[in-house]
Amino acid sequence: MSVLLVGISHRSAPVSVLEKIAITETDRPKLTDKMLASSHVSEAMIVSTCNRIEVYAVVDAFHPALGEIGELLTRHSGLPLPELTKHAYVRYAEAAAEHLFAVASGLDSMVVGEQQILSQIRAAYSASDAQQASGRTLHELAQHALRVGKRVHSETGIDRAGASVVSVALDRARAVQGPLAGRTALVLGAGAMGGLAVAQLARGGAAKILVVNRTLEKAQRLANTATTMHGVDAEAIEIDRLDEAMVAADVVVTCTGAVGTVVTLADVHHALSAKAGTASAGRELVICDLGLPRDVDHAVAGLPGVTVIDMETLQRDPSAGAAADDTAAARTIVADELAKYLAGQRMAEVTPTVAALRQMAADVVEAELLRLDSRLPGLESGDREEVARTVRRVVDKLLHAPTVRVKQLASTPGGDSYAEALRELFELKPGAAQAVAAPMEISALQGELADDFTAAHPGDEPGVTA
Repeated sequence: MSVLLVGISHRSAPVSVLEKIAITETDRPKLTDKMLASSHVSEAMIVSTCNRIEVYAVVDAFHPALGEIGELLTRHSGLPLPELTKHAYVRYAEAAAEHLFAVASGLDSMVVGEQQILSQIRAAYSASDAQQASGRTLHELAQHALRVGKRVHSETGIDRAGASVVSVALDRARAVQGPLAGRTALVLGAGAMGGLAVAQLARGGAAKILVVNRTLEKAQRLANTATTMHGVDAEAIEIDRLDEAMVAADVVVTCTGAVGTVVTLADVHHALSAKAGTASAGRELVICDLGLPRDVDHAVAGLPGVTVIDMETLQRDPSAGAAADDTAAARTIVADELAKYLAGQRMAEVTPTVAALRQMAADVVEAELLRLDSRLPGLESGDREEVARTVRRVVDKLLHAPTVRVKQLASTPGGDSYAEALRELFELKPGAAQAVAAPMEISALQGELADDFTAAHPGDEPGVTA
């Protein structure tokens, strides 16, 4: 069994495509269940963020599993097959682990080095585990990825470029409006990114923060946290009072994760009209739309007196990069941790062979002791126990060197051949897991990817009928 990754991110697709394939918290368990219904998928985890969707699945066969996952994503997104394959990337086995380690390190983030991805990977694994969709393979992969991310952030300065997409968006807002100190901000959405926005705004000196959410109780919890932890005046507001709340706001940060528009053209137009005669009259309203799909109506950007900073804007922001030395150091850590992870996986795969060899030896010892009992029925119990101990010591000493050595050799590339030699020599059947397959990059798989997806969607190919 190996790990198959199928993903689409800000590096491979425009925001318009990411919006269509976005997976909400409501979608995630449904899609996970559908993957597990496949005869080729035994474990599944979905990492869903504002700029990436990645499916990690433990599969027993590459091509059939890829076709089924592709079909699932096509149905979910409604994207035509050519559009999906054009923007998707695939990693398998070693390459899938390497990619997740790089993601956890912030190397693949829109804002290189941002730390929020660690909590997003942790949440993805927790959701999979709660759904009983993760087993030993994904558990070990996810936990190792989290350790890699923590090590990169503690040993390099990769996060100096910025804490998150939120921080870069607020930097852009400052460029338009000036310092946030003394301003009123509105945060739409009380999830993880909403909490990060509140913290960033409080550190930026915002005088008041209005928290708007569909569930008022969640908005109240976040507002209370803002006041308690950051000492900022914060208020929770029902979502049906959004246009009213926007009247007082200088900066709006939206991050709801909702499907469809949340902030309408009418909402903003009414807010701008109501601002006349207030302290913020004539001041540019900056809206940071960090939702995926977008929270804000496209037409809002055309209103005078409004600046919309969205994910497409942030994709082009040069401040999202990290220093070359820090990036290189992070990649070195990823490579080092990948080698350790793969060595551990290869050692784990040889364990059933070693266990089978020791069990076979124990069975032989017991059989010979029974034979001794039948041939020497008058043997004193003390003498029999001494003979048994001696035989077991001899067997243990004979097995010690080969079993220790085969574990050591198994941790090296190609080490599975030594375990296979043991199985052949001693006619063992330990039921060992399949060896880790070689990584397969998207460049080598692009044609096969399209072929497999086409086989799953014959009606999507021009000139072909289902």
